[in-house]
Amino acid sequence: MRIVLADDERMVRTALRVILDAEPGLEVVGEAATGAEAVSVVRAVRPDVVLMDVRMPEIDGIRATEQILAGMPEPPRIVVVTTFENDSYVYDALRAGAAGFLLKRAAAEELVGAVRLVARSDSLLYPAAVRGLAAEHARRGPAAAPPWAARLTDREAEVLRLVATGLTNAEIAARMGVGPATVKTHVASVLSKLGARDRTQAVILAYESGFVGTG
Repeated sequence: MRIVLADDERMVRTALRVILDAEPGLEVVGEAATGAEAVSVVRAVRPDVVLMDVRMPEIDGIRATEQILAGMPEPPRIVVVTTFENDSYVYDALRAGAAGFLLKRAAAEELVGAVRLVARSDSLLYPAAVRGLAAEHARRGPAAAPPWAARLTDREAEVLRLVATGLTNAEIAARMGVGPATVKTHVASVLSKLGARDRTQAVILAYESGFVGTG
């Protein structure tokens, strides 16, 4: 698994590299000290995962995330690295397409586990916190009924609600009594109808719109 580190602090990048390069199957293939440099490096080396600080010079991690995801046909999974999980920057980065986030105080084993987890397209990184951020945003004002809700079949609506709880495809399949391939098909259809890049964006849209309750 090829990884790029984007952080304006050299010491942070060095520490992350030492931890990740020591793990079998993980390799740091590039580093960046600014958001603009992160975009350039990612496009050049085409990693699987990017660890992206949100507050960097030139352009921040949010804009860098947007540019990477918009400019590559098969973009990497981007993990936002942050100090506080309720930072508004984190929420904006998730809406921009980041797959999840990692706290800078995380232990080494949490870092490694997060990198491996986020590479799985059917997993959410820290789903409870993602749901909490989306729910908090939804409470700030009433949301109009989403136009995509009427286009979802009953099965797709059920799958979206289960995805919003952080379940993987295999877990949803067991809950619904169907095969994982069937769930994967439903999830793909849900993402298409919502116009969401991945499960994280779908969960955010589901909470923001009120389709999934915040209780």
